[in-house]
Amino acid sequence: MDETCQLSVVVPTFNERDNVGPLIARLRRSLAGVSWQAIFVDDNSPDGTASAVKAMAACDRRILCLQRVGRRGLAGAVVEGAMASAAPFVAVIDADLQHDETLLPAMLAALREDRADLVIGSRYVGEGSAEAGFSVVRGAGSRLANRLARVALRADVSDPVSGFFMVRRPIFDEVAPKLSVQGFKILFDLIASRTAPMRILELPYSFHAREAGESKLDAMAVTDYLGLVLSKLSGNLVPPRALLFFVVGASGLIVNLVAAKLFFQMGMAFVPADTVAAILAMTSNFLINNEVTYRDRRLRGLRLLTGYLRFCALCGVGLIANIAVADLVHDSLGWRSVAIIAGAIFGAVWNYGSTSVAVW
Repeated sequence: MDETCQLSVVVPTFNERDNVGPLIARLRRSLAGVSWQAIFVDDNSPDGTASAVKAMAACDRRILCLQRVGRRGLAGAVVEGAMASAAPFVAVIDADLQHDETLLPAMLAALREDRADLVIGSRYVGEGSAEAGFSVVRGAGSRLANRLARVALRADVSDPVSGFFMVRRPIFDEVAPKLSVQGFKILFDLIASRTAPMRILELPYSFHAREAGESKLDAMAVTDYLGLVLSKLSGNLVPPRALLFFVVGASGLIVNLVAAKLFFQMGMAFVPADTVAAILAMTSNFLINNEVTYRDRRLRGLRLLTGYLRFCALCGVGLIANIAVADLVHDSLGWRSVAIIAGAIFGAVWNYGSTSVAVW
């Protein structure tokens, strides 16, 4: 890599060891004549992906490996890789060989010629296609994700959840503090987080079938994406993680009600039945939040126990605050429903804010 590197290609990886060599070979062919570097950001893959990248980096100084320990997630990997770049243009491409790397020169030309600020490799414009790379279920999910994204975006983009794009690095630097490091759909977040309009160009490509490894898209990734869309629809007033926390809290209410009903049917008195039900609901909330909302900071072993005790203590304070706020609003306005809602909102906000800092 020389001092005039023009393009940084960020490649987020997790268990992609078998794809590293073929991808680098393809980048070398496609970017011949371009001063480029590839920044592989690996989430400490157990299959040795980082070792494979470092072995190739020892022979080619255009290859870099940023190995993350204790952090997970494609979006966060892309953010860290892009922020490590000093090149004027940054591309993002998956390591699974499903994106068409031969499109990179055309994307770079569009940015160099000042025809766009962001160039997207789109599966849904012109001659683009996604059939080869998707199963029927994943194809339907991708189309649904695109529809949801277009509702939340001000920009008219056919493929706002594409994982294949190129952008001017100063623009990425500008929006990076606003980007969520959770989830998979970094392009959607990038477009939605920039207040100033961007000139966006979409170029068609055919989405290939994966050649090795397995998809990282799972139910948790879908959950993260829905949280991100809802957050953008709220004008970023509520962070995606907070939305998940509140949804889990709502599930805890159901656990509380069902458990209490069962205890009543068993003949338990109201106070002990409601107390045990509340503890079960609190335990359920803690365990689900640990596995879902905060899975990138997941607690294990002794830290799981101490975290649970702190969670219960803080939520107990939240309950007291809930009652106090509700009582204050009721005394001031005299409206029971408004008072109850105000107390519940305050308690939920307290629980989220305090536990996110002191537990996870």
